[in-house]
Amino acid sequence: MSETLLIGAFLAALSYTLIPGPAFLALLGIGAGQGRKAGALFMGGHLAGDILWSGLALVAIIGARSVGTTVFDILGLFCGLYLGCIGWTALRARPKADNRALITVEKPLRRGLIFGLTNPKGYPVALATFTALLAGSANALEFDALPMLLGVSLVGFLVADLILIVIIGASVVRRFYRRHELAIVRLSGLLFIGFAVQAVWHAAPGLLGLRKP
Repeated sequence: MSETLLIGAFLAALSYTLIPGPAFLALLGIGAGQGRKAGALFMGGHLAGDILWSGLALVAIIGARSVGTTVFDILGLFCGLYLGCIGWTALRARPKADNRALITVEKPLRRGLIFGLTNPKGYPVALATFTALLAGSANALEFDALPMLLGVSLVGFLVADLILIVIIGASVVRRFYRRHELAIVRLSGLLFIGFAVQAVWHAAPGLLGLRKP
């Protein structure tokens, strides 16, 4: 396997994780409100989703198109509903007199796991980033290379997670977040609901048989 493919997979995983999105905003809130350990647990759980979506993206890129779109439409529908619930909770957040975080996640590892596996932007973003960085070597991609590509991608995910954990644990980031927490939480809620609507909007035509072949 060429070094170009390995470097491309590493950079794709790195970019996929660092691109701002629902998980980034959730991590910012958890890390700033509950500390670096809670943020690390969230990212540890979220890693399962990173591996799943990147694996599916690599399978699609290599050429397994027989899976079809129905499975992704079903996933998109459930993902959208889940993200919509999180967004609605964030929109209804109210200041707390005891100076506690507005939204506290009791089990950040489990939240990260569920969030990662239901993130509606997971597959399309993974597909876009991996395609962009592996397109130049597409002719050399074979299914035999899939385990190695996933291994290199895992390293990229871990490096990106470490970068994010360091950032959200910085005192200046935590102070800024706590100072503007209510506004950030509610804006995040709006974004989450927007992502949810987008996921359902793209999934519904396929499930209803309205999407053109």
